[in-house]
Amino acid sequence: MESENMAIPCFDFCKDGMRLEEGSEDWKEMSKKVKEACENHGCFILKCDEILPKSACEEMFHHMKTLFDLPEETKQKYVTPRPYRNYIGKNSFIPLTESFGIDDTPLSDKAEAFTNLMWPQGNLPFCETLKTVSLKMVELCFLVLKMIVEGYGLPQRYFSDAENMKSSSFTRLGKYKVSESNNEYETVLPAHTDSSTLTILCQKDVQGLEVLTKTDKWIEMEIPRDGFVVIIGDVLKAWSNGRLHPVTHRVVLKGVKERYTFGLFANAKEEIKIEVPDELVDNQIHPLRYRPFTYGEYFNSYVSNPMEALQFACI
Repeated sequence: MESENMAIPCFDFCKDGMRLEEGSEDWKEMSKKVKEACENHGCFILKCDEILPKSACEEMFHHMKTLFDLPEETKQKYVTPRPYRNYIGKNSFIPLTESFGIDDTPLSDKAEAFTNLMWPQGNLPFCETLKTVSLKMVELCFLVLKMIVEGYGLPQRYFSDAENMKSSSFTRLGKYKVSESNNEYETVLPAHTDSSTLTILCQKDVQGLEVLTKTDKWIEMEIPRDGFVVIIGDVLKAWSNGRLHPVTHRVVLKGVKERYTFGLFANAKEEIKIEVPDELVDNQIHPLRYRPFTYGEYFNSYVSNPMEALQFACI
């Protein structure tokens, strides 16, 4: 593993304390940089306090500690039929990881249902914070997706693709803890790509995220306190005809301090068709690589074989 964090770009979507105005020259220039970062690295660090203040994330982490401190039998009550949701704890495959995967938390009924299951007596501050922060992260996802459309010089009608590819979402609340006497680096979340369109991840204090470069080197992401990580998922690789890079990443920790993370995974609804824009197909340099498919088809493939999930759609 190498420390080459400077290779991973860091962008600020605000200027002079104001969010970049969509369609402005600054916005167009940022769109090109975002597109290039997503092609070359598959991720970037983002600052945008005007949309998602760090104070809101700190409040979320405060509530998360309370959540993970609940009795094990309470946490195990959270069971859903969807893969990668549920409560994961004391799993032999990832024994040092605890997490909850919750669908569509920006929707009041979803946030309330989860909260009321964990706290039958109610926990309104947790519920409101979960809903609000998730909603802001979805807003950020849409902004990034529109920038990618702009970065490729596509007509604005493809903003509807961006809208569709974030039409559903799920939130993952995570806690990682290494062995009490651990003095060596230990992988607590194995290497993988995301099944999402786009992921936005924030963490509390403790570093640990590593990404695999295109030259097969693991580099540590040094995420600033006021920053987040944006990660390209498999779906955008297919939609972009292979141009965008779904970066492989993992979590590696050393020491005894716990790491908390909050991630929003933007997805398409299962019936939404993922299709390469005609403008991104060039029979000489960029021939069509992926046939149209629904997100539901892709997700079923991912559940069966995460490392080869897009193979079913290859031409």
